[in-house]
Amino acid sequence: MEQLWEKALGILKAHLSAENFETWLEPVQFGGIESDSIVLKIPNQFFAEWIAAHYLDLILETLQAEAGETLVPKKVRWELDETLREKAQAARETTPPPAPRPPRATPKPPDSADLNPKYRFKNFVVGPANQLAHAASVACGSDPGRRYNPLFIYGGVGLGKTHLVNAIGHAIVQRNPRARTLYVSAERFTNEFIWSLQNHEINSFRKRYRTQCDVLLMDDIQFLAGREQTQEEFFHTFNALYHSDKQIVVTSDVYPHQISEMKERLISRFQSGMVADVQAPELDTRIAILQQKAESEDIELPGEVALFLAQTVRSNVRELEGTLLRVAVKAELLGLPMDLELAKETMRAVLPNQDTAMTVEDIQRIVCAYFGIRLADIKSRRRHRAVSFPRMVAMYICRQRLGTSYPELGERFGGKDHTTVLSAVRKIGGLMEDQDEHVLGAVGAIERKLGI
Repeated sequence: MEQLWEKALGILKAHLSAENFETWLEPVQFGGIESDSIVLKIPNQFFAEWIAAHYLDLILETLQAEAGETLVPKKVRWELDETLREKAQAARETTPPPAPRPPRATPKPPDSADLNPKYRFKNFVVGPANQLAHAASVACGSDPGRRYNPLFIYGGVGLGKTHLVNAIGHAIVQRNPRARTLYVSAERFTNEFIWSLQNHEINSFRKRYRTQCDVLLMDDIQFLAGREQTQEEFFHTFNALYHSDKQIVVTSDVYPHQISEMKERLISRFQSGMVADVQAPELDTRIAILQQKAESEDIELPGEVALFLAQTVRSNVRELEGTLLRVAVKAELLGLPMDLELAKETMRAVLPNQDTAMTVEDIQRIVCAYFGIRLADIKSRRRHRAVSFPRMVAMYICRQRLGTSYPELGERFGGKDHTTVLSAVRKIGGLMEDQDEHVLGAVGAIERKLGI
């Protein structure tokens, strides 16, 4: 199995950028197979979280393609070994480079966060669904602590929130290499807080986050929900940084008011700055994301394959990029061209129920059944509330769940102008944020019927 692991790493190395491979996969060691699990040794828990979210499916599929699905367990057990990253770094330092490289202009600040090297503004694909969040993020990176402070970015899983947060950190450090930037998840903040209490190191903890920090970037703030003591600590950390004009950026999967069991005074502080959402990308943006990913990973991506993948994976950028890598690896393993036929075959294996995937028409039918109106009504130009409200709800759900473009939605709803669709989506979205019971109830019931 050790040889299989080395062979799989070789394949993965050919399909990932050198920077990503050296950062995330090179420090990992194979620890054998125990019962129904593969044992992988990692430098710290953050590696487990990152690899599980970005590379685990690809690793398992590569191993299974080489050895067969029956011989490779589908579970992974992580084993911490803090010496691994140092060993990997030492190995890279003692290996002569293939060609001389110019020295770095500025060294990485010792107090800087572990920012992901691939998440920068230059490779963030901007579209209508993320334009506001991107613009606010660029402003924070250019003038931290002065404009849009705090910045609260919210949106669904895998839509680019983490990319923007890391890009802000990189931009700040590039402009000021001495800036003390901390990038952490809310879970990591919580774990560090608990550890500091247990080990009587609370003063060191507070010094790290309040007085030795110029920029605090925190992912998944909703993780603090229900954790009263940690929320209290974060509240005072927030105040200390804010009153010192230090930049604060947090992300969440929902709007501030929709975070359950979050203290009102924290919610009010989140809303005191800039609140920007990231929605599912439109078709053209999804194609651009695939093209950029293919270029960065040196993958030859035919236009018809990009279009097919973009039409198939609609609501999650991370899944979209992962699907591209999966098809590329399969083409490499089987020695086949990366064409439409291979892409369809790969997607059938990953999405066995693809033929019954949700469409605009599915949503329209469910909405009509829920409100007791005809399909012809929802596509008509009738403006009576009994028709216009269900139509707006249907447009909102289509936009949120399928990422369908505004012009396309306008066409699907009887030739409406794209500004009409945009207005409808914003109105329902605003009512959702205001916790309107009628709208929340209707949208929730319809999504349950759709199996979302």
